[in-house]
Amino acid sequence: MLCGMTARLVVSLSGITARSLDACADFAAELDRRGVPLSALVAPRRLDAEVVAWVRERPVLAHGFDHAAEPRGRRVALGRRAEFAALPAHEAGLRLTAATAALDRAGLATDAFAPPRWFASPGTLVALRRGGFTLCADLIGVRELDTGVVHRGRALAVGQRAEPWWCYALVQVAARTARRGGLVRVAADAADLARPGPRQALLDAVDIAVHLGAEPLTYPGLRTAPAEARAVLVPVQRQKVSFQELMYPVSVR
Repeated sequence: MLCGMTARLVVSLSGITARSLDACADFAAELDRRGVPLSALVAPRRLDAEVVAWVRERPVLAHGFDHAAEPRGRRVALGRRAEFAALPAHEAGLRLTAATAALDRAGLATDAFAPPRWFASPGTLVALRRGGFTLCADLIGVRELDTGVVHRGRALAVGQRAEPWWCYALVQVAARTARRGGLVRVAADAADLARPGPRQALLDAVDIAVHLGAEPLTYPGLRTAPAEARAVLVPVQRQKVSFQELMYPVSVR
């Protein structure tokens, strides 16, 4: 069962570094002018003082630990090499413990998580619950780990495909999702902000969603009230996604 029928909008930003901070701040200012909050996805092992000072003003999600591709060195199929894509619960738990400790030292404690490239293994979901995390934003939706509620909505990202048609598709999917009363998840990366086309596409996706009545929220702001959570409780199931969806999160169907 889906959560709610009113369109909602969540915008996140990853890849935040000292070098990209000016572009990130400019993008955040554009969102502020639109009344749209920004959720910061932070890789705990890549923090420095400037980044910590900037993201502290925003809702933070632990964005993996260090983004090591398949940390154990296991050979896996192309498209599943993200840090938490194939880890069992024990090994995911070790990395989550390290991530939590790093964020605590930086004063950025959080109970929300977003895996690199948006893919979390079933073992990672188990480890997140054991570690006290209550929210996981993955490729196909946002999971409330303590209630079982799932807010369905794919992450819409530009990625490496910066062709004009791909940027157009991102905006069109955002518009279609907002018209249907769904969850619009605009996933910006700092690398996108250095390219005029992708940056504008991200802002256009935000603008069309707001124009169509989507309510701007942060990832933590998606959480349901206790009574609502009981009414829409659903089990967390193994994700089934295609190769294309793993490589390129925007759906053009």
